[in-house]
Amino acid sequence: MPIAATGELITEAAARRGAVAAFNVITLEHAEAIVEGAEAARAPVILQISENAVKYHGGRLRPLARAAHETARAAAVPVALHLDHVHSPELLHQAAECGFSSAMFDAARLPYAENLAATRAAAVWAHGEGLRLEAEIGQVGGKNGEPPLDAHAPGARTDPDEALAFVTATGVDALAVAVGTSHAMTSRDARIDHDLLARLRDAVPVPLVLHGSSGASDEELARAVAGGIAKVNIGTALNIAMTGAIRERLARDERGVDPRPYLTQGRDAMTRTVTRLMGVLSSAAVKPV
Repeated sequence: MPIAATGELITEAAARRGAVAAFNVITLEHAEAIVEGAEAARAPVILQISENAVKYHGGRLRPLARAAHETARAAAVPVALHLDHVHSPELLHQAAECGFSSAMFDAARLPYAENLAATRAAAVWAHGEGLRLEAEIGQVGGKNGEPPLDAHAPGARTDPDEALAFVTATGVDALAVAVGTSHAMTSRDARIDHDLLARLRDAVPVPLVLHGSSGASDEELARAVAGGIAKVNIGTALNIAMTGAIRERLARDERGVDPRPYLTQGRDAMTRTVTRLMGVLSSAAVKPV
């Protein structure tokens, strides 16, 4: 099947008041598990590779991107490729040639004016290459010389008026908003500010994205999708599933040295997690706000 475009998947999800799932790829096993899980759920999916994952692979994007591309091309469901949390313009500029249809440019740690200027430049470049650009804004600092609060810091929130101004000034195609989730959460007790999400949905003219979704319960995720989130980023949940399964396998086979048995068990655990979470997002699409 031809590689899908991220923008098309998000537009289709938003039209049915649902969300498309975007799962982080670190290894080939991640990509295989995500696609297999999406096929079991009979739903489109986004494979996304972050700058951190590229650093893990020695700073080389192309090998992992090629593996994700070939895995996506062989899928029985639509699969798009997204380059996530890019801080480096140099890495961003590799996106098009490596087969990505979208990228998320992350300048949220910069002072607001610098974030805006850098993101606007990234959006101009991306649109010139036919890519969609996602950006992120949390609580804007700068008062009394204070630095901006990272969008995933505890207590960070996205202000609707600032979000509208940011989207208008930068021309981005999607916006990741801070509404209560955080990256790398291993517990699922994040509380999403659904009232704020409703205000953001009404104020911002582009699709909204939820990062740090592994920290939210199924109920919270379903409410967030019903409340206007169109793309849900998930990473840590897969790593928890994979690591737990590998630990279990190695505890039962302490003398084994072949990685395939425990990697298979880890991949299968991720597949089940993908299918289950996609079911949560799919069911949310039919629930009223």
